[in-house]
Amino acid sequence: MSNTDTAVKNPISTGRRRWNATDLGLIAVFAALVAGAALVPGLAVNGFGVPITFQTLAVMLTGLVLGPGRAFAAVGLYTLLGLAGLPIFSQGRSGLGILAGPSAGYIIAFPIAAFVVGWLATIVIRRTTKARALWFFVSAAVTSAVVVHSLGIVGIALNTKATLGQAFLSDLVFYPGDMVKNILAAVIAVALHRAFPDILVRRVRRSAARPAKA
Repeated sequence: MSNTDTAVKNPISTGRRRWNATDLGLIAVFAALVAGAALVPGLAVNGFGVPITFQTLAVMLTGLVLGPGRAFAAVGLYTLLGLAGLPIFSQGRSGLGILAGPSAGYIIAFPIAAFVVGWLATIVIRRTTKARALWFFVSAAVTSAVVVHSLGIVGIALNTKATLGQAFLSDLVFYPGDMVKNILAAVIAVALHRAFPDILVRRVRRSAARPAKA
């Protein structure tokens, strides 16, 4: 059997790149970044006690910088460690009991949002060369609204006596701050990609340059 036949019969070896030590290091670093963002004291302006924190900034930045798979792993690692008992959720909270609180939907949404915005970031990198910060912002804003806020509203409604309408109104207070955080995430991500293109940009371009398999 020729090398060509082997490559065709084993597409995983050429179509996917396994994570190396650098990838695992980046996952650990960005998991720590999300945890550090949670340690900054939050402002509880939501009527149900859900605080405003820098976590959404860290989650969106993780997705925009790492792409979908590694971002999901990083934020998922943070989430699992917090549920396991490490006091790394906002206000120093931890444990499975948080899933019964008003913040549950937001916490569950974080790994999903990291994956979605990371996937959108790869599309932006593949298809644009100009105004990338703008498209990163749009990606983060859409992900924030569709994933984080939607699941957050559901979590508030399920874990409190609030209706979906009341939960929706209480969630609106987070939008102005999230817009600012999404802008920061987009600008920082563009700067990091320019300084360290091997993190994601060259990876996406190499993937796009591979010929499609029959």
